[in-house]
Amino acid sequence: MKVDAIVNTTNEEMIGYSGVDYAVHTAAGPELDKECQRIAPLGLGTAKVTKAYNLDAKYIIHTSGPVWQGGLEGESIILKSCYLESLKLAVENGCESVAFPLISAGAYGYPKDKVLRFAIQVITDFLFEHELTVYLCVFDRSSYEFSKELFNEISEFIDDGYAARKKAGSCFTLRFNKGASARRRDVCEDETITADFSECYVAEMMPCASVPPPCSSIAGKSLEEYMKAMDKSFAYKLFDYIDSKGMTDVECYKKANVDKKTFSKIKCNPQSYKPSKQTAVAFAIALELSLDETQDLLSSAGLTLSRSFAFDKIIRYFIQKGEYDVFVINEALFEFDQMLLGC
Repeated sequence: MKVDAIVNTTNEEMIGYSGVDYAVHTAAGPELDKECQRIAPLGLGTAKVTKAYNLDAKYIIHTSGPVWQGGLEGESIILKSCYLESLKLAVENGCESVAFPLISAGAYGYPKDKVLRFAIQVITDFLFEHELTVYLCVFDRSSYEFSKELFNEISEFIDDGYAARKKAGSCFTLRFNKGASARRRDVCEDETITADFSECYVAEMMPCASVPPPCSSIAGKSLEEYMKAMDKSFAYKLFDYIDSKGMTDVECYKKANVDKKTFSKIKCNPQSYKPSKQTAVAFAIALELSLDETQDLLSSAGLTLSRSFAFDKIIRYFIQKGEYDVFVINEALFEFDQMLLGC
């Protein structure tokens, strides 16, 4: 991780016996061992900072987590302290970014799914008061257990929509983009499609739309006059929604899991800023917009939630269910191998 600081979960002696601790000490080099010997011991639930030496970071924040004993020995209190003390040290040392492992989830036996959800909550609460980019790193998919009931509901929601669309025999437009050029071709779903993808970096499928007749309201108008009547840009539309929902800018971008730098770009370039779809949807979720309002916000950036893609359908599912927790939605997106919300 190319961050200002990484968090190393270690023992009270600060000796890299195994797991993440061993990997960190091995990669950082022998100078880390010497510094750890000088500042040890490390109290349970506390944190200390060292240089990062050979690692691609400025600092290593070391913390000693609890051994899992069934959750009856105050493990959650110690675990919370590990995350909080590490976050505080990152801020105190001027870090703008920090990466965490799942503390105590390895040899110490703390259930990985419990650590993951607990860490997300603690980090989220901390970030409402501080400006910091935090990465939570998991070793593999077995590091958490996604709700099977929710997985089945989303799968059914996606499949039902797809089945209904197939039955209707709808037609789609495939657009292949490279740079400023674009090629398009209208095809039906059951038609065999052949195309050279070697020069294309994105393929987007969307419902076909018939070409509307010339609008009488623009008859006789110059292009300049017509352009003056354009709808509001994404930024201005976003600011309108923030005001109408009674939120502050800080509340909005933090709830959206969007960093301050990104929001500053929106504020500084309101007419020209073009968000990614993930960022635009993240703001819609943070603002708890209805499906129509979400489409309205997205359309101001030339985007839409279609009925054709898993990402779009998952977002539709949560909006229609009235579930607006960006981290819960991101868990679902991760489970279905989709891009996550925010940035």
